[in-house]
Amino acid sequence: MKALCWQGVNELSVDDVRVPFADHGAFPIPEGMDDDTALFASDSVPTGWMGADLGGVQPGDTVAVWGCGAVGQMAAKAAMLLGAERVFSIDRYGYRLRMTEQHIGSETIDYSSTDVGAELRERTGGRGPDVCIEAVGMEAHSAGAHHLYDQVKQQLRLETDRPDAVREAIYACRKGGTVFVLGVFAGVVDKFPLGAVINKGLTVRGSQQHGQRYVPMLLDRMARGELPTAHLATHRLPLADGPRAYDLFKHKKDDCLRAVLHP
Repeated sequence: MKALCWQGVNELSVDDVRVPFADHGAFPIPEGMDDDTALFASDSVPTGWMGADLGGVQPGDTVAVWGCGAVGQMAAKAAMLLGAERVFSIDRYGYRLRMTEQHIGSETIDYSSTDVGAELRERTGGRGPDVCIEAVGMEAHSAGAHHLYDQVKQQLRLETDRPDAVREAIYACRKGGTVFVLGVFAGVVDKFPLGAVINKGLTVRGSQQHGQRYVPMLLDRMARGELPTAHLATHRLPLADGPRAYDLFKHKKDDCLRAVLHP
């Protein structure tokens, strides 16, 4: 029997590994599931699912997801499986937007060519999404001047993270809606729109991934074909090429979404 080891890390496939507390963090992989499919249950799938689940997505909701990386795509698919009527995925990289349209089936918005807030209001009849999921994190980018502002603040050590996507999600969310912060943040941010949160009556939540809570259920769903993950592994490299894999991923070279390392 194969087992998936959840340690809160990015995807890595190896033959032998020492697993502390394996009786708690290892889960049996369903028969017939290949390794490259199963390994995404260690991070991307449960993280994305958590955003939709704890964001409170309900049948009939409209959901917007910032980020078309592996986690953002899984958040969009999770929202669909939880009954969302419409899901919008927001990014600026063409290959990620195309991948999301093809494999996830959500509507996409290229934020580099349009005003996201205006676009979402137009597509939702002026109301805005019921749930906004931020799946970008501390290195967010935006097309506005405030991105330069955040970069300068970071260089001067006056803030640690760039909250561009979080701000946009708060402004875009409908009154009384929910914003779930799924991306990783390390410390303090500037210009957080607290007034908009209060005046719009928003619920704002965030969390690190709850692996043990979701992995067994998600492995079953993946085995039934409900959550496509094979397309996320855009590059397969030997373990010795780890530095190159991280360079491809970090700098988004060669249309890299996720690089899977094998022994």
